[in-house]
Amino acid sequence: MTGQISTAGLQKIQQLRKVALLVGILAVLALAAVSRSFGGEGLFSELLEMGGLALIAVCIIGRAWCSLYIGGRKTAEIVDRGPYSISRNPLYVFSFMGAFGMGALTGSLTIALLFLLIAALVFRATVKREEAWLSEAFGAAYAAYMARTPRFWPDPSRWRDSETLEIRPVFFLRTLRDGAVMAFAYPLFESLEYFQDIGWLRVVLSLP
Repeated sequence: MTGQISTAGLQKIQQLRKVALLVGILAVLALAAVSRSFGGEGLFSELLEMGGLALIAVCIIGRAWCSLYIGGRKTAEIVDRGPYSISRNPLYVFSFMGAFGMGALTGSLTIALLFLLIAALVFRATVKREEAWLSEAFGAAYAAYMARTPRFWPDPSRWRDSETLEIRPVFFLRTLRDGAVMAFAYPLFESLEYFQDIGWLRVVLSLP
């Protein structure tokens, strides 16, 4: 019974994470709708947008890679191979890249950093709750994993892998789908810029 309650609590944490991220993203989108980079269409903005697209691609691929190892196993066992051998939360690390990349598509470094800040705050709060659940569920084994593996920043020297993986396609495809949503940021921000150009949206702020 305790395990069932704990698992339900972990699922609730994930749901709250998604809601908090959505609220934060909508708030920054509202800011993006009434602001533009004061650099206009200059070289820096263009390079920032190109970098944003690259980071989103890395995020989608990286999250899908992580899901091959973790898919459906978080509540059943400690996954400490592949990307999870060098970081306890590699999926979130790739999400940080994607968050910055989404904001970078506006051409504004300020908005890119706001996206990253929101992701960092939400994921940090989520991870602390997940760690509490995992510590209770796995005890000393999880404590040892925490001691040898960084929470976020990867340590490649600790890489360990398995010869084979049991892949669960439904989790892989779900993660791929969730990551692909980020790709819609490009046409979204392009649309906002177009509406600003034709006067449907009023620009009231110029951001670096």
